This record gives sequence, C-alpha cells and structure tokens, in this order.
Amino acid sequence: MPESIPESILSAAQMPSTHGRPVRKDEIELHDRGVYIESWLPERRTRRKPLLFVHGELAGSWVWERYLGYFAGRGWEGHALNLRNHYWSQTADPATLSFDTYTEDVVAALDRLGPTTVVIGHGMGGLLSMKAAERVAIGGLVLIGSVLPRDLRVPARAFDLREIPEAYGKSVIGWETLPERLLRDERDLTLADVLRIQHLLGQKPHEAGAARRQMLSGVPVDRRVLAEVPRLVIGGGLDRSVTLNESERLAEWLGAEYEPFGAHSHYGMIVGEDSHQQVAEAIRAFLDTNRL
Repeated sequence: MPESIPESILSAAQMPSTHGRPVRKDEIELHDRGVYIESWLPERRTRRKPLLFVHGELAGSWVWERYLGYFAGRGWEGHALNLRNHYWSQTADPATLSFDTYTEDVVAALDRLGPTTVVIGHGMGGLLSMKAAERVAIGGLVLIGSVLPRDLRVPARAFDLREIPEAYGKSVIGWETLPERLLRDERDLTLADVLRIQHLLGQKPHEAGAARRQMLSGVPVDRRVLAEVPRLVIGGGLDRSVTLNESERLAEWLGAEYEPFGAHSHYGMIVGEDSHQQVAEAIRAFLDTNRL
C-alpha cells in the first residue's frame, strides 16, 4: 500500500450522487461527548424522517458519503455519526472506550435528533443501533451486514478474546493487505474504492479492543422494543464479516423485512462506486413503503 494515494483516485471514490437536487452540508457537535456528526440536508425541508447513519469498526462518517448524497438529493436529511475516537470526533484513549460507551454515543445522537429518527447501522453499527433502541425511541431501523446479538451467535473462546489487544487496526479485520488481493475478495469494489477504504480505516491501531471482546462474547438485545418499529435487514453474498445466512437469521429473529444482495461485499453495500446504489434504492423503497 503506498503511503500517499493520488488525489485523483481518492476524489473519484468520494463523489456521491445527489440526483441533481440542491443539497447543503451542516454539522452537529455533541461537545460533552466529543462527538461530531456530519449532516447532509435537502435545500428545502420535507416531511420525511431524519436518518442517522451509524458506522462500524475503524470507520467513520466517510463510509456514508454516497448514502448522504443519495438521500439528501431525494428529500431526506442524513446525519452520519462519528463514534468517539473515530474520524472527525474527539481523540480518546481506546483503552477507555467500549461497546457501552459507543452505545452512549448513539443514544446521545438520537436524543439530539428526536424519536422519529430512522437508524441505519453497518457492521458493529447495526448492533449498536439495536442496543441504543432499548434506551430511546426510534422511527425505523435498517441493519446492513450487522453484527449478530448474543441470542444468534456462539460466544467466542476465552483464548480468542485474550488475543484481542486493547487497541487494534485494520489488520484485525483483514484490510492490511495488498489492494489486488482485496479486489479479488471484494469484487463489487473498484480500485479507487479499495484504496480509499484502506486509507481511511486508519494508519494506526485505534479501535477499542474492549468493544470487540464484548461483541464476540455476545451482546444481549431485547427485540421486544423493536416489535412496533419498521425494520429491514440487508445482507451481502460477498460479505466476509457477516454471511447471508446470518443476516437472514437476524431478519427472522427480529421479524424484519429481508433483502439479500448476493454480489455485494461488506463495504460494497455502502461504499461501492456502483454497488451502493442498489442497496440505497432498496432502503428508499422501505422508507417510502413505511412512510418514513
């Protein structure tokens, strides 16, 4: 991986479509938590519900740029959360953070945006979204390649948990490797997508090991709080983190709608230059059907 990536490649990989409609950008800072939320808003206010996007391990609001452009251009205000110590949020010692502190970040964002907010979570962000919904009312839930709750997973072995460092980087999730190898595994991504993801996942370990240990041990979720909430689960056939079968089991467990995308990878579902749009359109149909 080269130390510097040509600006032309990075810029080509971050040009979200707004469907030609005016969009303005804003920000929300939760100063007491050191949390920054990137907001993309339609130029004119609509009756549509606000969307809160929650990222997964080692990521940040950058993974949602194409979604922010897509939905703002169609009338939805989108707010992409950066968990503490991620991307534009305040730097913190990973040893002081955990799945619980991340959940608090999501709850704080929802408190700010209001109870009609639709939460869209990816990977760890999906599990965080389910857990936050136990604490605060939400208007809808979309889970993309979501980490499974305790009821659906076999807890990790004690040995594996001990191997997780207090802070870890992209090597733990398989992204510290040659771009050519990633292109073979993540076939729905372009080279520009792969280079940008590798670059923005971080240059040094910064994810909280405690959060990963909690997830692998199994985080309990009370699905009863979601019984009256419109919910959609999306899975990718090329997802090496969460299989299609696991996503389908999650949908059945939640009593949620289920949309499988057999040719989509974990990041391709939200970042892929071409592949993200199919998933975004499925989410848009879900939002329209449920008048969100």
